[in-house]
Order: sequence, then structure tokens, then C-alpha cells
Amino acid sequence: MRLAPASLLAASTAAFALPALAADPELTVLDWAGFDVPEIFQAYIDQHGQGPTFSFFGDDDEAFQKVASGFRADVAHPCSQMVGKYRDAGLIEPWDPARIPNFEQIDARFLDSEVFRDDQGVWFIPTDWGATAIAYNTENVPAEDVQSLQVFVNPAYQGRTSLPDSADDVWALGYLATGTTDWDDVTDEQFQAAADWLRQAHQNVAAYWSDPSEQAQLMASGLVDVAWSWNDGVVYLQGDNYPVGFQREAEEGSSTFFCGFVNLVNGPGSEDKAYDFINAWLEPSAAKGLLDAIGYGHTSNAAMATIADEPAVAEGLAEIDVPVLAQTPNDPEQRQRQLAEFERIKAGF
Repeated sequence: MRLAPASLLAASTAAFALPALAADPELTVLDWAGFDVPEIFQAYIDQHGQGPTFSFFGDDDEAFQKVASGFRADVAHPCSQMVGKYRDAGLIEPWDPARIPNFEQIDARFLDSEVFRDDQGVWFIPTDWGATAIAYNTENVPAEDVQSLQVFVNPAYQGRTSLPDSADDVWALGYLATGTTDWDDVTDEQFQAAADWLRQAHQNVAAYWSDPSEQAQLMASGLVDVAWSWNDGVVYLQGDNYPVGFQREAEEGSSTFFCGFVNLVNGPGSEDKAYDFINAWLEPSAAKGLLDAIGYGHTSNAAMATIADEPAVAEGLAEIDVPVLAQTPNDPEQRQRQLAEFERIKAGF
């Protein structure tokens, strides 16, 4: 999805202004803005002559609230740390792996949680993964300044940074910056240290971005020089020849996340088509479209093998020799505490 800079914010706004992008009326997909890329689910289009109907969201909590409030879709695309919340609320039902031929190709590390798979079934089909790290204007920001996450509290960049309006990504940054690399067992002291640091970082923030297109627009406009970014914002900027770097090896580290699809209960459409859509996503050929359009990796080993030699894999997805905070499912109470504290920080408290 290569957009000219002037079009980025308009496209993002349009995505939220419309309730859905209508196509196949028998399958509604609740998805991240920007994931309606035909190359990712081309097998579904080949089979049914059109893509599904999409309804878009900008962050995981927004999507959950939408479903919890009664919005009806057949499948949704949360990231891993949200799956337990959907389960606890009774909003999803298990998938049948017997109907998913490429299920065994999914790298086992993406299913290594009882939240995703237990004796009741498979609750989550992981499909895509990426990194959260420092995107920066290589013409305005010296490389040495992004060797550390402390660039986000550097007074030289007051009013020149942007952070995601996503509690998970922001807390991953706060924990890493204060020396915590695993959020599975956070102490009160570690939580407070990260919160204090995030309050400092807030003083430098020009804007919190709601989706990668908005982040790319903030940087392309010249308003922001440093952002805590997913791969896709960098891909959009590279496509428009913006001078952007993606620093995943700051000394304190960077973060990773993975997302996938849940099967919503009482979906209004066709269950058969829901499986057709998942099977299209898990085709090895989907990896190239996912990488080119969004910069993400695929959870399927067979799919990743088809793009192993792509430069974008080396730039944004390769193994790195610094700490990595993996955004895996954490304690629901801890996550809620982080979400509430993030709202206070954004409000200036």
C-alpha cells in the first residue's frame, strides 16, 4: 500500500469514516486499517470472485469494544495479548484445524500458550508478526541519537516525537527504556519506573498516532522526526522516498508482536467462507503481499521461506543482538492497569 504523503492522513481518515468496505456480503472481517490488500488473501478472491466485506479499526481495544458492544462480524484480527479478553467475554469460539490444511505450517512459537490452544480447541490462528522500534528522519537525526531509547526523552527532540496511541506498544517502550525486557512478571517498582519514564517521554510528543498511515503523515509533513513505529509506517515512507531509518537495535532493545484471527460467535455470514479466508491467508504466496504492502512477516514457516531473501526481511524482521520484549499475552489485570495509567499520562497527569 504505497500512498503519496499528502494522501496518507486522508486515507486513514477515510478508513474510519466508512463503517465497512463492502464486497462479499457473506463474510465480514473486522480488521486493522490497511489490511485490505488483495495479494494477502488472493486465493479467496480467486475462489469467490471478490474479497470479503471489511470493517476497520485502529487499535485492539477499539476493536474489542466494537464487538463487545454488539457489532457483528465473522472474524476479527486482534494481536496476541487480546485473545484472552475475547475468550473471557465469550465472544469467540474455537477453530477446527482439520479444516485448515496449512495449520501445521504455523511456527509452533506462535501457538505456545494455553490462551491460544487448550483442551477445548484452537482459539487463535496467528498469521502475521512485526516489530516496534525507532523510525527516524535520517537527514535530521544523527545515527548516534537513536542508539538509545532515551532519544524519546532527549530535550533536543521536544515536540518532535510521536508515540502510538496503543497502550501495549507504549508500555513495551517504557519497560525497555527502564531495563525491563519481559512483561510477564512486572513488579510494582518496574511498573512505576516505566510510568515515570513515559511521563517524561510525553513532554516530547507532538502527537500520538492512531494508525501507521497517520504516523507516516506526521513524519512526511516534517512535524515529527522520531517515532516509535511498526514496520508498516516505515514501508509507507520508504515507498515515497522519505529519508527514514528503522532502528531495532537501540541498546535497550525493541519489541515484537504478532496478530491473527479469531472466530467470532454468531457471525452473520458463512462459516465456510471464514475458513476459506483463513486458508487464503495461510497460503505461502500470501507472504510476499504481506511483506511488500505492510512490511510484516508471516507466521507460516512455508510462507516465510518464500521471502527469506527479500531485503525487507533483513531490514525489519531479522534476528537482532539486543533485548527484545515480546508482546505476548500478559496478566489481564496488569494490562488493564497499564491501559488506565496510559490514559492518565496522555491527559497530562
